[in-house]
This record gives sequence, C-alpha cells and structure tokens, in this order.
Amino acid sequence: MGFLRRVVVLASTVLAAALVAQTDGMRGARPYTTWTVYGGGADSSQYSALDQINRSTVSQLEVAWTFPVTGTVIFNPLVVEGVLFLQASTNTLAAVDAATGKEIWRRQTQGRLGARGMNYWQSPDRSDRRLLFIAGGYLTAIDARSGDPIHGFGDNGRVDLRIALDRQAADPLHTGNPGRINGDTMIVSLPAQGASYDATPADVQAYDVRTGRIRWVFHSIPHPGEFGSDTWPPEAYKKSGGVHNWSEFSVDERRGIAFISFGSPRFDFYGGDRPGDNLFGNSLVALDARTGTRVWHYQLVHHDLWDYDLPQAPKLLTIRQDGRTIDVVAQATKMGFLFVFDRETGRPIWPIEERRVPESDVPGEHASPTQPFPTKPAPFARQTFTAKDINPYLPAAEREALAERLTFLRNDGLFTPPSFEGSLSFPGHNGGANFATSAVDPARGEMYVVAKALPTVDRLTLPGQGGRGGAAGPIVTPEQKAEMIARTKELIAQGGPPRLPSPYEFMNQNSLNMSAAGPPWSQMTAYDLNTGAIRWQVPTGTVLAPRELAIPSNTGSHFPRGAPLVTAGGLVFFATGSDRRFRAYDRDNGREVWSMELPAASEGMPATYAIDGRQFIVVPVAAGSGLFAARFGGPPPAGGRGGSSLSPGEYVALALKGR
Repeated sequence: MGFLRRVVVLASTVLAAALVAQTDGMRGARPYTTWTVYGGGADSSQYSALDQINRSTVSQLEVAWTFPVTGTVIFNPLVVEGVLFLQASTNTLAAVDAATGKEIWRRQTQGRLGARGMNYWQSPDRSDRRLLFIAGGYLTAIDARSGDPIHGFGDNGRVDLRIALDRQAADPLHTGNPGRINGDTMIVSLPAQGASYDATPADVQAYDVRTGRIRWVFHSIPHPGEFGSDTWPPEAYKKSGGVHNWSEFSVDERRGIAFISFGSPRFDFYGGDRPGDNLFGNSLVALDARTGTRVWHYQLVHHDLWDYDLPQAPKLLTIRQDGRTIDVVAQATKMGFLFVFDRETGRPIWPIEERRVPESDVPGEHASPTQPFPTKPAPFARQTFTAKDINPYLPAAEREALAERLTFLRNDGLFTPPSFEGSLSFPGHNGGANFATSAVDPARGEMYVVAKALPTVDRLTLPGQGGRGGAAGPIVTPEQKAEMIARTKELIAQGGPPRLPSPYEFMNQNSLNMSAAGPPWSQMTAYDLNTGAIRWQVPTGTVLAPRELAIPSNTGSHFPRGAPLVTAGGLVFFATGSDRRFRAYDRDNGREVWSMELPAASEGMPATYAIDGRQFIVVPVAAGSGLFAARFGGPPPAGGRGGSSLSPGEYVALALKGR
C-alpha cells in the first residue's frame, strides 16, 4: 500500500473548465478588486488588489457605518454591485447599501444559517441573480434582489442535503462550510453527523445551480471498487463515518479543479474498528469540478488518531522557481506543517518524508508506523510541550500540579497516539491553524498563517467510563493502565474491537481558563513560498489581564479565531478577540502599524471592496469575548463564543476620513 501514500494522478493533463464561475459578479472588474465570493475568491486567497488603504493612509481609517446583529456572527459578507449581503441573526439574512449600511431587505431563513458564508450566482444575461447558502441542513436559493425564494430550485427553493447520501441520517445535515459555485454547479461538502463511532460519511455533492438537481457525488469513504477502498475494512463504507470537509474548500476556476481538504475518520481518537490508512481521511483531494472525478490526492495524516482534520481551505497561488512560474496549492494544518503541491499534478514542491512516529500501546489499535513530514517550509507552530514550557502566568500551585501531571502523561513528541494514561498533543486539535486563519498574495507567492498554542490531552477510557471531552482528567497510574489494557484485551476476545471513549481535554482547565503553555499564545508567520523561507513571525495581540499579573503586550491573543486579510496596500489586517482589537501589520516586516479597539471580539473574516472610488473594510464584530477567552476573576463567559446567543454585535465598516 506504499503507493497510496504518494500522490496519484489520473491523467497526464488536466481538463480545463468549460465554464468559469462569475467570480467578480460584474463584467470587466479588475481581478481581486471585488468581494462577490466567500474569502474574496474561489482560490480562498483572502486577498485584495485595492490599495487606497495602505501603509501611508491606514492611520486615517474611521468608522463609516455599522449594522447591528444579534447573536454570535462570524459570517463573511458578500458585495455585489453596491449591495452587501450579511447575516443579521442566527436565521436572518439582510441586504444593505454597501456605502451607507442602510438596510434594503431582510429575510428569515428556514433554520439556522451556515456560520461562515454563502455564494452569489448570476445568469449570463444577469436576469437571474441568486444567493445560495446552507440553512438548517438544506441548500437554499433566494433571489438576491428581493430575498424571495427561488421556487424552481429543488422543493420550493430548498434541497435536503441527505438526498444523495447512501446512509440514513436522522437529522438534516447542517454545515458551516458555505460550499462553492463553479460555472452552473454548486459544490457542497457534507458534514459528518455524529461525533462518535456511528457518524455518517461526509461525501462531496454537486447540484445544478438552477434546478437543484444532483449532478455528482464523491464518496469520502470509498465504496467497493473505488480508489482507496482497500485502505479500509471491507464493510467500512456501510459503517464508518467522518472524513468531512467541515471548514472550506477552493476551486481553480480556469482548470475546473476543486481542492477539498478532508477531516479525520470517526471515531477521532481510537481506530480499532478501521485498520488501514483510511483514505480520504486527512487528505488533500483534487476533483474535477464538473464530474467529481478524482484528479490526484495526497494524504497528510495516515489513520488519524488526533482529530487532525485539514482545518481550512487550500490556498491557490503562483510561485516562481528557477525562472519559471508554478501554480501551487498550499495546505496549512493543525499540526503546524505547511504542505505545498503543484496544482495540476500534486507533485510536492519540496520533498515530503515518511518518518517513524511513536507506536500505540492500546490493544486493537492500528496506528500508522510513519507520518508525512514536509522538509520545507519550516513549521509555523510549536510542536513540543514539556514542563519548561508551562504558562508562567498561572498561579504557582497550579503550575506545580501541572508539572506533576506531565510526569504521568505520555509525551513522545508529535503524533504520540492516544493512551489510557493520556497523551500530550501539541499543537492540539484546535490549532496550529484553523478555518480561515491563512491568507495569500496569489501573484507574489506569499502566505500568512495565524496559529495558536493550546495543548490537549488525548485520553482513552473503557466503555461506560467517560464521554467525549470534559474537564481536567485524573492521574492514571501504571497499575491502573495495566488493568485497562487487560480489560480491553478481554473485550476484544469477546467480540472484536471495543468502542473506547475519549474524554479528551483542552489544557486550559485552570482558574484563569488559560493555556497550559506559555506565550506566544498566537502568532502570525509570513512565508515566501518562492523559496520556502519564513520572512517573519510575530505575536498577534495580547490579553486584557489585571496589571498585577504583569502579562506583557507581546504574548499573542488567547486565542484568535479570526481571518487575516492581505491587501496590495502592503498590509495584513487581523482581528483578535482576547483584547478586542483590529490591527494592520506591515507585510514586509510584520510590524504593527495601526490598530483600533472593537466593542466585542471579532472571529470572522473581513471583506473589502470599493464604492465610487472609496475603499471599505467590513468586519463582523459579534463574538462576545471570544472562544477560549481567559478569565481573570469573575464567572466564565456565558453561552456561545464567550457571549449569550442573544448578545448584540455589529458589522463595522471602515474607510478613510474625508473620502
């Protein structure tokens, strides 16, 4: 099976797309100057060629308008011909004047909206203009001009995403992944329903953008006879689940290739029932966007046991090497690695080595003996955690207790498999990278990745002894571990691999709700992918802590969930929740050149656009105090991402004074 761990190409050349999606939403727009598509473009670049707001003028930014919203909102708005489309509440869309913020229409959706964004499509003659999004597990189409349903789409404007799933799903398949449109095809990645062993598989489906009829399906867990089926047990396609692209994906519109970054198989932390590498789990897969046919793939984690989903859209950009240009796809990971491939062939730009990793000592487990390690670029996140790395700002007694506990945990470095005593995972499965935390300049070959440092303990228990996730776990002695191993062997002898639960732990279970690891708690890394070199690396933000803790201003935010925005004005914009600020960094050196205080945390993606010659940047500011917010006395934040589900927030639009 060694060849399965290397890229596989179906053909020597890739078919070009027959029809390019209407990315700009208007004819004649200069590339990268509109925001009609989630992330700024199908390439997920989060880049704008607008440069009115630049190093010299950024200090003149002021609030141009605000628009109130209710609840936690991270939704990336779209802007089409002067109209901005946004999320106004959990189940409400609104259209506003992009220059003034004045509301044009508002419509309630049938079910909660997909959290991250939506899609815009128009017919060639522009007589038919649609917004397509996920609401309550249904692909929904409405008229962009009025918000009214498109009754000819699916069943009165909606398509149940369970329609082409080969497995029974009890509830609608709701996802925050907005999907993408390529030509007249709407591509949707299904979620995996259920977080444990009985999860559904998460296929990729494509629908006719006009009628809602299904066009093709790609099985994320291969069926018999399909490529990769031999990396699973024979009946896995009927029983196993997960392998979900829950975050985002990208489309090369010129080539007609969709790049899907898949997540882990279920159950996340024990794979006794799924021996094999488990394709297409944790794989970057290139699909023909018109047919769903696999073009190539590369698996970045074999037989995942760490919940190391590929957490964000692959980024499409062009680099220059040895006097020639290469169109590449770059994938940032939770492990802190950045993998870069030739977009057409899947050839790694720099060698990827299969290296030995720690073995599992849990009976019935089939951990892969090796994992892929890129030789270049260097990692953007720390990958080891020991007693010397303990957070120095925790109370002394808690630091001592944590140091003692570390002596009982298994800690053999990256890819230490889960264990009965608990295994240290760093970065944990909530970072390094996460959804939308990278941006690129697609023409200059530059990439900017934000990572956070939150270790986890991946611990297994016997059936009936623990659930999924929870508070700080107990110290498990060697004698207790031996008893658990013996009991697991008995269960296997009685009827095959047991379903071992994992009460995994985010290592912030302390009086301050802070990471067990010391700062930097988050940082931005700038790469020159023409050479694979790191240009600079800086902490992003800080925490609003009592003065007596003496936490400096260069610790990095705790923990950012926002998205960087790169502009031709020489800037990278990024919002941090723990200090409620929106900042601009100089792209050349990472120096902070501007910042403003926000009324709440921002954990979404900004959008930028121009109206009548005036550039705007719109930021969703509606995430309470932020997910994983530290607390310095007082009760923990209530609800959602550190705020009530009904807490007020707003979209904030910025522009230069006097423009």
